[in-house]
Parts: sequence; structure tokens; C-alpha cells
Amino acid sequence: MPETAVKGITYPDVARQFIETSKNVGCKVIEAKETDDLNAIIRQAYPDAQVFASNVKGIQADRNPDTVAEAQELNGTDVGIVEGQVAVAENGCVWVPQTMKERVVCFVSEQLVILVRRRRIVNNMHEAYHRIEMDPRYNFGTFISGPSKTADIEQALVMGAQASRSTTVVLIDDDEKQ
Repeated sequence: MPETAVKGITYPDVARQFIETSKNVGCKVIEAKETDDLNAIIRQAYPDAQVFASNVKGIQADRNPDTVAEAQELNGTDVGIVEGQVAVAENGCVWVPQTMKERVVCFVSEQLVILVRRRRIVNNMHEAYHRIEMDPRYNFGTFISGPSKTADIEQALVMGAQASRSTTVVLIDDDEKQ
């Protein structure tokens, strides 16, 4: 079979489209600048949270998924903070590669915050797959799009059934061009 070039959907403003689509799938999106205090932004978004977990450089956390003895120590995390590598305007998802020993922080946290740089937003999944880089230590990653939700049982919408109850994307404008 001959190769068929597939060109996915494109948008005139990928950042605006990503923000709109993310909100449509249930995410909260906070726009920030590189110079903003991300810790203050996150704590302001979750003022009642008591336990924060992250291994992201510069983020203040109570638990570090690299230094816990076992994944169960992350149970009870109010807010998990991770870095996204690629954001997709077409469906509002973010590729989150495993860059920490215990990836459960992405799923066990009551609230999930994904930090992603504006320059890393792409139009569609075709472009996203070309940008994915795996950490050879872990060789795992996942696309996350909004909070966990299901309506399987009695057709009642349940938030947080398999992972976080809410997802916030902090979109960092770092003034670098794509």
C-alpha cells in the first residue's frame, strides 16, 4: 500500500483553541507568565488543599513522588502537580510523560495541576505524536484530558471515579516561539 499523507485539522490560534477545548472537557485553565509565582497561583486555585505532591523543579510540595518508599504514600494527596510535554488544541488533552518514580501521583491526587508551556501546543494528534519524547528510565506516559468522569452506573455523572476530581492546566507563556 502506498503511504498516504494525513494532515490533521489546524487552527489559526492553537492556544485559544486549546483553552476553549480544555474548558469544554471540564478543565480549568489558568494563563501565567514565566515570571509569575506558580506556587502562589496553584495555592490560590486550591486554597483548602493541605497536601501537595510534585517533583517539578521550583514547585513547593509536601510529598515527592521520587522520594516516597512506595506509591501508597501518595494516597491522600489533595493536589498533584506534573509537567505536560505536549498540549493538543483539537481535543484539549496533554501528554504527560512519566518523569517521576511513582506515576500514581497523576491518578491518585484529588485535584491535578498540569503545567504546560504555550509553545508546546500543537493543532492535532498527528502533530502531538511527532513531539512525544519518552524518559528512558520509565518509558511511560499518558494523555490526560480533563478530570476523570464516568456515567456508566445508572447514567449518573460521577467525577473522580478513576482519577482526579478536577484538572487545572496552567498555561505558561514563556515568550519562546514554536
